Amino acid sequence: MLYYQLMTNIFHLLLVEDEPQTVQMIRFYLEREGFSMTTAADGPSGEAAFGRQTPQLVILDIMLPGFDGLELCRRIRQQSAVPILMLTARAEDTDKAIGLGIGADDYLTKPFSPTEFIARIKALLRRAYRYNEPPRPTTLGGPRLQIDPARRRATLDGRLLELTPIEFDLLNLLMANPGWAFTRSHLLEKVWGYSDEAGEETVTAHISNLRRKLGSNGAELIRTVRGVGYAYQEDA
Repeated sequence: MLYYQLMTNIFHLLLVEDEPQTVQMIRFYLEREGFSMTTAADGPSGEAAFGRQTPQLVILDIMLPGFDGLELCRRIRQQSAVPILMLTARAEDTDKAIGLGIGADDYLTKPFSPTEFIARIKALLRRAYRYNEPPRPTTLGGPRLQIDPARRRATLDGRLLELTPIEFDLLNLLMANPGWAFTRSHLLEKVWGYSDEAGEETVTAHISNLRRKLGSNGAELIRTVRGVGYAYQEDA
């Protein structure tokens, strides 16, 4: 039943965020997953939207005009047990403790990967509404380049690619988020598990190796996004 509820957009989410690029990114990924959403850009309008829409989940940025996300979280929690995910550009434990202490259910620090963000949303929905997501395809990618995360296999035009474990994890992260531009520091943190400016050249070297193994179209499949980093995008 919940599968059909999802497909008819019964899960309506409220996003209160004042950064247009973040709003655009979150809207794209949430709507691609089948959710509907309302957005607001400050505390007062977010409170008003919550009263009008009665969303099933609320996403709040901490730093908001009018009054901040912590105050909005406090006001929402006074009247509802709706799941609340807090977003912030800062990673201080104090912010996290305050947010969770006033009733937020989870906390995510920017920048975050779309995969992690969607996973957090679905985890909150599962706990609150016994949500079960629809079956997912076992492979990622387009008509030429495909990856099977469970079996850790990647193929190009039907040919099995010989990838190292790091190369596979790097390709998997990029292909799980098509079109999303990752910085080298973000890739280093997510794939290698540490953050070090000196280590960003390691990312560059592995991207170069991946492109070489992808042949003449390597630079088209793993694109350089000027001033940002790298993104996977295979044109249909």
